[in-house]
Amino acid sequence: MNPAREENEMAWVYLVFAGLLEIVWAVGLKYAQGFTKPVPSAITVVAMLGSLWLLALALKQIPLGTGYAVWVGIGAVGTAILGIVLFGESAAWPRLACIALICAGIVGLKLWSE
Repeated sequence: MNPAREENEMAWVYLVFAGLLEIVWAVGLKYAQGFTKPVPSAITVVAMLGSLWLLALALKQIPLGTGYAVWVGIGAVGTAILGIVLFGESAAWPRLACIALICAGIVGLKLWSE
């Protein structure tokens, strides 16, 4: 396999894991209750740092606009889904349709990225 292609693929792996850690820290903010709970606060901060570090690694290869939008999209979709599952937030069809549109945007950005 081509080394440049391998680097690009690894950048996408970093980006996916950065997005997953974004979900962890976003949900962690809820459990940390304004950083008043030590363990959830520590998990949140570690996840934030890891997410940003992996995003930075990914952006060495992936265009800024694409990388940032995919990172935020993964975080938004995952956080919205966990909000429904963990906190009983609305699962009304218009909300789910909007989440699906974000997913479509993430896939589109990956398919048509440089």
